[in-house]
Amino acid sequence: MFQLKNARLDRLAVHRVGSKTDPESLDLSKEEITPDEDILNLLKKFFLKPFTEERLFSFKHTTDINLNECYHYIKEVFSDPEKFYDNSRNIATLLHSESRHPNIKTGELYLAYFDDVNFGESITEAIGIFKSESKETYLKVYPKKSTYQVEAHNGVNINKLDKGCLIFNTEEEDGYRMLIIDKTNKGGEAQYWMDDFLQVKIHENNYYHTEAYLDLCMNFVEEVFPEADKIDKIGMKQNAANYFKEKEAFNVKEFEEEVMQEPEIIDAFNNFKSQYQEAKQVKTYDEFDINKSAVKKSDKFIKSILKLDKNFHIYIHGDRSRIEKGYDEDRQLNYYTVYYEEEN
Repeated sequence: MFQLKNARLDRLAVHRVGSKTDPESLDLSKEEITPDEDILNLLKKFFLKPFTEERLFSFKHTTDINLNECYHYIKEVFSDPEKFYDNSRNIATLLHSESRHPNIKTGELYLAYFDDVNFGESITEAIGIFKSESKETYLKVYPKKSTYQVEAHNGVNINKLDKGCLIFNTEEEDGYRMLIIDKTNKGGEAQYWMDDFLQVKIHENNYYHTEAYLDLCMNFVEEVFPEADKIDKIGMKQNAANYFKEKEAFNVKEFEEEVMQEPEIIDAFNNFKSQYQEAKQVKTYDEFDINKSAVKKSDKFIKSILKLDKNFHIYIHGDRSRIEKGYDEDRQLNYYTVYYEEEN
């Protein structure tokens, strides 16, 4: 979908932005900066390395996309890159005005213009908006005369980008296409980045369809069968996940026959799906090409571990029929019997 390793960082502006409740938390720089080659390479890593998922977004507006202020400034820059610096100030000012919650941290806002960005089948430009809110303490150790000196410095960890978006110069009339990072989105005050400042909606591509259906399946197992045995839940989740791993395309009828199988479970699943779509405000489709990146990402959320008191963990990766649960009346303890062919 996208390839960022050959992207060239051509222009860069840095401002300081905090909460609107603090009028002094907006500090606009007077000009662009031109770092040396080594710093540019570090900045590229800092800005671009976090973008690994193919979940895409686009700008939105309730009436007219051109009334989305951030979209308007981005469009001006793509139309005329010489307007990059002026619009970097406009974007920083917009972010400050939308940062209404007093708990929003002050941090550096980086505006970056990239060339030679691979997106889909084309090479295009991209504009990055990145904010670093968290600082860490580092030790600087250096020789001094016949010994060493140790100093403490506060700085930005280039492996931890707090917030960012990368906007590709494609699909202009449909709000462009962008990737978004929001690592500090843990409370109501953090919603400002996507909802108030950028004003974006998710783009419904195959990554979205795959991710949404897998999430639907996992929620179905947990909510419709809350009393089911843990091992049965793991088996049901793995059956659904294996379908997506093995198939190239999703077909709802095939999925129901191969995974759900029993008519009562199929009916329960379809009823739950209707409720889920309404509650989550998401769409699920009956047919789509399966995105393997979304499948791989979902693996870490599928709990395949049975935790038995504090003594044992059983990892279940395959055939559910090879493990049985029982109860020992004499010991008054539960037990599992595991069948296997060979020990590794």
